[in-house]
Amino acid sequence: MRAAFIRTLVELAERDPRVLLLTGDLGYTTVEPFSERFPGRFFNVGVAEQNMVGLSTGLADAGFIPFVYSIAPFAALRPYEFIRNGPIVHRLPVRIVGVGGGFEYGANGVSHYGLEDVGVMRVQPDLTLIAPADHEQARSALLATWNVPGPVYYRLGKDDRTTVPGLGGRFDPGRLQVVREGEDALMLCLGAIAAEAVVAAGALASRGVSCAVAVAASLNPAPVDDLADLISRYRLAVAVEAHYTNGGLGSLVCEVVAERELRCRVVRCGVDRTPIGIPGSTAHLHRRHGLDAEALVDRIGRELGRPRR
Repeated sequence: MRAAFIRTLVELAERDPRVLLLTGDLGYTTVEPFSERFPGRFFNVGVAEQNMVGLSTGLADAGFIPFVYSIAPFAALRPYEFIRNGPIVHRLPVRIVGVGGGFEYGANGVSHYGLEDVGVMRVQPDLTLIAPADHEQARSALLATWNVPGPVYYRLGKDDRTTVPGLGGRFDPGRLQVVREGEDALMLCLGAIAAEAVVAAGALASRGVSCAVAVAASLNPAPVDDLADLISRYRLAVAVEAHYTNGGLGSLVCEVVAERELRCRVVRCGVDRTPIGIPGSTAHLHRRHGLDAEALVDRIGRELGRPRR
């Protein structure tokens, strides 16, 4: 997604001289299309994410639209107080770009995992929060939200090849995108893990289980009405996210079910323990935490009372 995002950002910068890009001394091999085209609008702030957000707050107050680029935990967690007290409190158009949500920097260890970024950002009511499922949707999301009032957090994946079948790049702020219809259960997905969910739904279909799949790429504004309408049709809703089970999409789904008094059981498939000391590839960590397609098939089969024979 990150390459598609930067390419789209270059297009926007061609049209609007207010668009700037700041990086915390990373993103090389990705940000060059912007830095080479607009060297006077690109700033490497160094390994100083708090200062980077402070600088971007001043730039936004001066009339620019700065995009602040870093790995998800460094973009969201390290400067969190600066994000809150700067662009959020003052409602300035700073765009925080967190790359590699979930386990996408798996070999780097827990310091580089983005497992709580959605949770901490979602509690800020005046922050737009976008988590695309693939590179086509990332482009659509950026085009739809780059110029909205106030700050934005974009949670991006690294994969610029895989697409989610049935999504077709669709994005609307505050809406869900249904990518597969089904009758027995519903999977609600956050981010790039949606591709695994679609594979799982196909495998479940071969076992006679009809499972719908929907993508929640907009978390603020939250797709509350869409969630309530869709969840009300099922007795089992499964939230799938490469994120801690607390605070992310699963928590949002539970909130909607409780507040709308829906008669549906919710299962949260996410990370339920701190993954200390066990780095590895993204695929390995998805398997370990029950987030790959095979694990999702087994979990949904058990929840529906149809375990694998």
